[in-house]
Amino acid sequence: MIRHLIASLALVATPLAAQTVSSPPSAEPSVALTIRPAVDRPGTVFEGWGTALAWFANVTGGYPDATRARLADLFYGKDGLGWTIARYNIGGGGAATTTPYLRTGAAVPGFWRQPAGAVGADWWRPDDPAMWNWSADANQRWWLDAIRRRVRSPIFEAFSNSPPWFMTVSGKVSGAVKGTDDNLRAGQERPFAQYLARVVGELERRHHIRFRTLSPVNEPNTDYWFAANTQEGAHWSPARQAAMIDASDDALKAAGLKTRIAAPDETNSHLFVTDWAGYPAATRARIGQLNVHSYGTVHQTAVRDIARASGIRLWMSEDDTPLDKDPESFSDMASALAFAEHVVGDLKRLEPAAWVFWQAVENLSAKDGKPGSNWGLVKMDLAAAPSAPHPIRISPKYWAMASFSRYIRPGYRLVPVDDPDTVGAMSADGRKIVLVHVNGGSIMRRLSVALPHATLRDIVVTDARHQAVSVGVPRDGRIDAAPRSVTTLLFDAG
Repeated sequence: MIRHLIASLALVATPLAAQTVSSPPSAEPSVALTIRPAVDRPGTVFEGWGTALAWFANVTGGYPDATRARLADLFYGKDGLGWTIARYNIGGGGAATTTPYLRTGAAVPGFWRQPAGAVGADWWRPDDPAMWNWSADANQRWWLDAIRRRVRSPIFEAFSNSPPWFMTVSGKVSGAVKGTDDNLRAGQERPFAQYLARVVGELERRHHIRFRTLSPVNEPNTDYWFAANTQEGAHWSPARQAAMIDASDDALKAAGLKTRIAAPDETNSHLFVTDWAGYPAATRARIGQLNVHSYGTVHQTAVRDIARASGIRLWMSEDDTPLDKDPESFSDMASALAFAEHVVGDLKRLEPAAWVFWQAVENLSAKDGKPGSNWGLVKMDLAAAPSAPHPIRISPKYWAMASFSRYIRPGYRLVPVDDPDTVGAMSADGRKIVLVHVNGGSIMRRLSVALPHATLRDIVVTDARHQAVSVGVPRDGRIDAAPRSVTTLLFDAG
């Protein structure tokens, strides 16, 4: 089947209006596209879409049943986004004596318990049951159960932003005093790894799930994790990253867990390349999954090549890309289009096995005359009391995500498309083909598609008037990608 699916897709932009110039208008701009499923190197098998649960789950998991169930349905339900992946944040946990200073939801509780009378930073013993608190983090853990009930084969990953406060140099989970300094105390790799591995094992047992991977460091080789920050974070030099990866892998194996290491969860691809270059070969061999964020697109193909050459699965494990300085809006498409273009670029350049959103729910941000921003897919007042009403505001970015996640499903293979605005995928049996095209401009694009042995079954549109709406196939066969829209084309192959 795949050998026969060599197709071309031509896009022609039609002028908005007649031009009032003396010379004849130039020919309509056109782009010839070719979809070529590779026979010698099949495209990446895509595992799905998802989100990190921190920090929104730390808040919303404590909402009334109807509200939190509605949120879980929006993201993981069959009539929602159909996500299958969740990244669970193992909180470091700040000292009880520290005045609260982290942003709403970011104070994720740790699972340790400090005994009465214990002082200093050297009191914790992982083999003492009294020093563990398995009732902690109930709100985020609610989401583990909610996802397990909604998804047939969910993929769970555990990740850490910071060690517990008593393992840090600064005594704070937000970083060292200087953002370029490592914050894990010397010699604490093994205790921290034991902490992470024990939490993974206990949550698996208590929630009847499996964590396929554990990511022990997050955005490590950056300069913005400092003590005065308002979220958990820690700087790790490449050498300290390697030591933590080694210790975590040892701890998982000692605990009898099948969980593999994911790393380095770097903030962008060019820093990922630096991190990878600093790992010894023995450390690289311990890594079961490569994670990179896409807050920057330089050297994305270099990360793709590292994954290919190493034979290690690659995830785009965190991103949210609203348009910079775009005021918070629940009708304007600017941030939704910027986000959709970014997803297309990530899938084409990284060719990842998964694409994972950062915070599915963000705090309402336009207030007191401030314009706010368009982070998140859903907005809520996260500072409201748990018992208060909790209106759910769905943004256009949610529907842009739906244009991808409802149709490019787990098990599909990514296929190359020669247009920068279009991404393609094919079902495992070759009988379904999906093209998602983003038209961020103001000119209508005419799409003429020639797919041998395939029939256009449906067109799904997201724009200012359509929220991932099926518009059907026009009788005349004409396919238009409206200005400022995301258009999903669904084909059945014979």
